[in-house]
Amino acid sequence: MFTEKDLIQIRNKGIQPEKIEEQINCFRKGFPFISLHAPATTDDGIRKLGEQDLQTFITAYDQYKQGKRIVKFVPASGAATRMFKDLQAFLIDDVTCSPGDIDRLYEKHPEVIRFIENLNCFPFTGDLEKITARHHENLEDLIRKKDYRRIIALVVGQEGLNYGQLPKGILKFHTYGNYHRTSLEEHMVEGADYAVDHRRQVNLHVTVSEQFRQMFEKHVGLVKNLYEEKFGVVYQVDFSVQDPSTDTIAVDPENNPFREMNGTLHFRPGGHGALLKNLNNLAADIIFIKNIDNVTTDTRKALAYTYKKALAGLLLSLQDRIFRYLHVLSAAPGEADLKEIRSFITREFQQDPGRDSIFDFLNRPLRICGMVRNEGEPGGGPYWVNEPSGRKTLQIVEMSQMDTNDPGQIAIIRQATHFNPVNMVCGCYNYLGDKFDLFRYVDPETGFISKKSLDGKVLKALELPGLWNGAMAGWITVFVELPLETFTPVKTINDLLRAEHQP
Repeated sequence: MFTEKDLIQIRNKGIQPEKIEEQINCFRKGFPFISLHAPATTDDGIRKLGEQDLQTFITAYDQYKQGKRIVKFVPASGAATRMFKDLQAFLIDDVTCSPGDIDRLYEKHPEVIRFIENLNCFPFTGDLEKITARHHENLEDLIRKKDYRRIIALVVGQEGLNYGQLPKGILKFHTYGNYHRTSLEEHMVEGADYAVDHRRQVNLHVTVSEQFRQMFEKHVGLVKNLYEEKFGVVYQVDFSVQDPSTDTIAVDPENNPFREMNGTLHFRPGGHGALLKNLNNLAADIIFIKNIDNVTTDTRKALAYTYKKALAGLLLSLQDRIFRYLHVLSAAPGEADLKEIRSFITREFQQDPGRDSIFDFLNRPLRICGMVRNEGEPGGGPYWVNEPSGRKTLQIVEMSQMDTNDPGQIAIIRQATHFNPVNMVCGCYNYLGDKFDLFRYVDPETGFISKKSLDGKVLKALELPGLWNGAMAGWITVFVELPLETFTPVKTINDLLRAEHQP
């Protein structure tokens, strides 16, 4: 199947040819749908924390975190293309629009009109005014003349702010008087509260695209001292990129390797599941995971801080019990109170190890995942899943993994009450202080195949098991309900007009 030139290309990416054969086989056989048993709800699978629980776990976090290495892990690899898709669509339509159709054009793009009407509410408007002045134009004049195309071109295009091609992490999100913070800066501020260790150090690990790495490093260099002085901490900000060895091969509709115009094999990034390698490389006892765009202003951060610390306290409290049980099971199994341990597993994880070893059941990575009430946001959610072994486990499942042609599965989906906001705390070390190999806990059957195109030809792309889906399928999982107010993502530019992003 592969020429010598192909094999050189494959090995230069750090991939073994056998792995490529496995990927092509995945295209041929496809991936099975997840078998949903029931949605996880606050009555079955999702814990709801009362005020006393919050205080108990926050106290536990303060107690147990001493001497532990804490890392805040922020996936921030992608450009903000999707964030500006409405503005880009307007530009495309405006090119072919005749003067007589201008009103119809505006009716077709209400989000653009909303953007223009609220232009002064965005933190980058001052920068936009400077850009227009540099072009010998005036922003107010452009608005008055309804030259929306020019305004938007200066927001998203290279001759202006170029926001359509930049990563979300370095876009201005919030206004504080005369100062404007990017989403990355908001994560730095958050870290100074709940992710600071006993040395007053904040370890922030951000995954970025190689093309933007220097831009991120420069940005941190400009603001680091400001926040160190403000909060009395020391920031250690590290960046990593998606390893080329996690790229996946593309195939044509007949499942043969897709070749580019010059005859080389075409590889694509393996999705956010590829970041498991970045996560696996971290040396940390406590890892907070949160997306780059899920931030809010200072006046609304307190609730998020409370729940972040509570999730971490719950993780460390459970870990303390798990580690004590594993030490006994390892050193003196005859002295272990198996009834007590089984009761602990049933009470805390709502599962029964069954015929499996209690030791093996407990000796796995642990994650506490925050869940919010589903208000119609797109994405995955918490479910009880039927495993091939017959056991039912708690999993985060994406819509692409569900069989939406099965009436029984559709009924379960419609009963779902919660949504995955990607807000979790992870424990990746075992009871002996050794790091788990996270690749041992991946479900390889949870990948995803999508259709794309290149050079006018159709191709099929393979995504690896998602980072919080199949990549963590073998972890011990606990779901906790979070207030909806802690979920404040910016998926489109007009999301910045929501109250949680305004001064």
